[in-house]
Amino acid sequence: MLKEFKEFALKGNMVDMAIGIIIGAAFGSVIKSLVSDVIMPPTGLLLGKVDFSDLFIILKNGTMPGPYATAGAASEAGAVAIRYGVFINQVVSFLIVVFSVFMLVKGMNRLRRKDEMKPAPPQTKECPYCLSTIPAMALRCPQCTSGLTAKKE
Repeated sequence: MLKEFKEFALKGNMVDMAIGIIIGAAFGSVIKSLVSDVIMPPTGLLLGKVDFSDLFIILKNGTMPGPYATAGAASEAGAVAIRYGVFINQVVSFLIVVFSVFMLVKGMNRLRRKDEMKPAPPQTKECPYCLSTIPAMALRCPQCTSGLTAKKE
């Protein structure tokens, strides 16, 4: 069982997957910063100076009664709140990540299709003397024994 695990862990796919997870985690943190620090502040400004991370609904007041200026103040007071602004930020982050992955997969599929569109080299050819079908790499026809020139590739 240990030998099988070693073979599995050392396969190229396992290493590729590990690299993908590491890059994905780093990409996620960059997207999170992009959304919370670059996209949402101007969006909030356009929508009437709203900070999305501070949008919340109080379900139950904490030890100090509200109103609370920020979601952080509500949390410090022990209030129970639905922080829907943070949820909006996460949804925007998710959409950006999904769109980025979609574009990456689309590009990779385009490259794969180009490779698939290349015709495979012919496996057989026709003997110019007896017109029988012979392997493409043959230097002599097995039917009529005529000498053939090798095709340079």
